[in-house]
Amino acid sequence: MAGTASGAGAGRRGVLRLAALAAGAVPFGGARAAAFPERPIRVVVGYAAGGPTDLYARRLAEGLGAALGQPVVVENRPGASGTVAGADVARARPDGYTLLVTASSAHAVYPQLVARPPYDPVADFAGIGVITVSPTVIAVHPSVPADSLAALLGMVRAAPGRYAYGTGGAGSVMQLGMELLLREAGGLRMEHIPYRGAGPAVQDCIAGHVPVVVDTFAPMLAHHRDGRLRILCVMSERRSAMAPEVPTAIEAGVPGAVANTYAAFLAPAGTPADVLARLNGAMRAVTQTDEFRAFLRGLSAEPVPDPAPAATMEFIRAEYDKWTPVIRALGLRIE
Repeated sequence: MAGTASGAGAGRRGVLRLAALAAGAVPFGGARAAAFPERPIRVVVGYAAGGPTDLYARRLAEGLGAALGQPVVVENRPGASGTVAGADVARARPDGYTLLVTASSAHAVYPQLVARPPYDPVADFAGIGVITVSPTVIAVHPSVPADSLAALLGMVRAAPGRYAYGTGGAGSVMQLGMELLLREAGGLRMEHIPYRGAGPAVQDCIAGHVPVVVDTFAPMLAHHRDGRLRILCVMSERRSAMAPEVPTAIEAGVPGAVANTYAAFLAPAGTPADVLARLNGAMRAVTQTDEFRAFLRGLSAEPVPDPAPAATMEFIRAEYDKWTPVIRALGLRIE
């Protein structure tokens, strides 16, 4: 990736650094910012209507419209794991009137899977803020005789290649996260079974067809509470408020086992700093409310502590760099 510096170790600290860097936000104000916006703003989403990223974008757009005094219109442009929308915004005039709500698939993963990515996920964009981060969790069917991640890894270590795990798709953060965990746990091997979405993968685990499933809390938390699945760990730096009883993979003795999906709010590279500050201030006025945080938790997503524009791109850079060695080791490629 052009212009991407090494992110060694940054992935594990990325979410926490968002809060630390928030203090460096560009001051709100200036003549251009005072005039901006003077017309409606277009927010492009690279995923279908009704999905999580679309829901985040629409709730954010509603609040932004009120904060900025102009309509904020969401446009869905799904395709190629969100990169169709990303390419549209990367080529747009950098004036703050064409913006992007994107996800990890379009910025951290897909550009590394193709020979000619449609944009540089860091150099071609300017950060406004990270909307939410959703950690990956690992769950098992109740019949699996493992009540902890350590116990599951012990089973896998004793029978290399015997056990399988399901995810919502090949090349997903869920697959990459599980492979990262297996590597960090000593180079263990499990068979990966990719499904067409999280729903089928979770249902097959509930039915006992695949013993382990990896996804976010959203499709699994209710099943965990009802006993149809057992979540063994969350792959984040700290336990989640949504399920504080679930330990982290780090607590289970697997350092570096952190895997998040995210939704970020971006502008084209070259957007003036005062316009980014205006947008960031409006975004914070929406996302830091109890109402918006409750909305995110209702979707099993984690609120982000008040990120600054510069912190957003550092976070995206670190997420991209974290997955590079995993993607290369797996030989993932889309020709």
